[in-house]
Amino acid sequence: MSSLFPALTGSRAADRPALRFGDRSLTYGELGAASGALAARIGGTGRVAVWATPALETAVAVVAALEAGVAAVPLNPKSGEKELGHILSDSAPSLVLAAPDDELPPPLRELERLDVDVRAAGPRPDEQAVAPAGDDDPALVVYTSGTTGPPKGAVIPRRAIAATLDALADAWQWTGDDVLVHGLPLFHVHGLVLGILGPLRRGGSVRHLGRFGTEGVTRELTGGATMLFGVPTMYHRIAQALPEEPELAKALGRARLLVSGSAALPVHDHERITAATGQRVIERYGMTETLMNTSIRADGEPRAGTVGVPLPGVELRLVEEDGSPITSYDSETVGEIQVRGPNLFTEYLNRPDATAEAFTADGWFRTGDMAVRDPDGYVRIVGRKATDLIKSGGYKIGAGEIENALLEHPGVREAAVTGEPDADLGERIVAWVVPADPQSPPDAGELADHVASRLAPHKRPRTVRYLDSLPRNDMGKIMKRALTS
Repeated sequence: MSSLFPALTGSRAADRPALRFGDRSLTYGELGAASGALAARIGGTGRVAVWATPALETAVAVVAALEAGVAAVPLNPKSGEKELGHILSDSAPSLVLAAPDDELPPPLRELERLDVDVRAAGPRPDEQAVAPAGDDDPALVVYTSGTTGPPKGAVIPRRAIAATLDALADAWQWTGDDVLVHGLPLFHVHGLVLGILGPLRRGGSVRHLGRFGTEGVTRELTGGATMLFGVPTMYHRIAQALPEEPELAKALGRARLLVSGSAALPVHDHERITAATGQRVIERYGMTETLMNTSIRADGEPRAGTVGVPLPGVELRLVEEDGSPITSYDSETVGEIQVRGPNLFTEYLNRPDATAEAFTADGWFRTGDMAVRDPDGYVRIVGRKATDLIKSGGYKIGAGEIENALLEHPGVREAAVTGEPDADLGERIVAWVVPADPQSPPDAGELADHVASRLAPHKRPRTVRYLDSLPRNDMGKIMKRALTS
């Protein structure tokens, strides 16, 4: 079995820093010893659940599972008992890995528990006698958000992790000299695969903030970190803090790469960060089932509002509603993104019906994301097919571009756009707005004219509704299904 983490199997990197969470850290030698000891105990046990708190124990547990050839099921510590019960019954893990002081909720107490000792000593991964694991064998089972039903377990093979991380290394010029800082949760692919496994595959290091804050970002980037991963909510907070925190601006200006993902970063926040720091935030596009599909390249044009070009090894096409490919890159024609490549998951666990529905007959994965492509191939995502594609007056309109236009208005702090049935238009565009000044919100007509002047008259919102805040999930994504009149 080939290791996903070459730096763990040699002695040259033994003293190099690998992981740091707050004031706790592990070198590669210590990580290899701890993961090796745990891997020896869990080898051959079948799937294992991991109580995925933002801590060293989670990283050691997942690395140990991967080195032992055992599939890990990361669990969100904020999940309710019903959701946890569903995931456990569906994935049927043989035991749960957790930090010694973690208190586990009732559904997990029926499982055998194994506490993770980050200071344990065991054989290095290359010295272990473990069952062979192939490239297509499961590495992770990551559960989707379940917006249209119970969460589905996406089975991610070892080759998908290797393919995505190596493609990102090419796109981002990511090396063992890079030090990544992030404060993302570790139960999904952004925080775990990119944020933890990514640096370890390169032989670099990661500093996890535990909880995101601009003070931590400033401290770590000032202290030698070279890359920052975040979601739009984090970068929005950074953009808001920059005028009052000059040291934050200096720290961001030192970074080699600022990367945003998991949702679109509004163009307004792009511009505010660049104006204050001289740095461009780059975006990438992926999802649980595909890991990473596209990215702005480190040596490419950092074009705000786009997610760049397909990564090496990834095929990407846009298709019409009837499945026919769109061949014109005109920045206007909207189609659904379909992808194909070694980065894809293999199946939804125990759901052959959903797996079959997710793929075309010729092996393309239906992402459900809608996009346009620029003439040079850059991809601009305009929203989800189910919630962000609005058919109004004969036009196909992406909610994302209207949201960006609204956010350029000084009276708008947050915005989301949806469609509602309309007898005349088919669907009318509805803007949900959090005003910058709740006591003096911008007039609905003013906002409609603002959008029409920047995009086109048919893209203006016909209805504006004002909120104190937008409903968001743990990743900062707006939950549009919760927006109802």
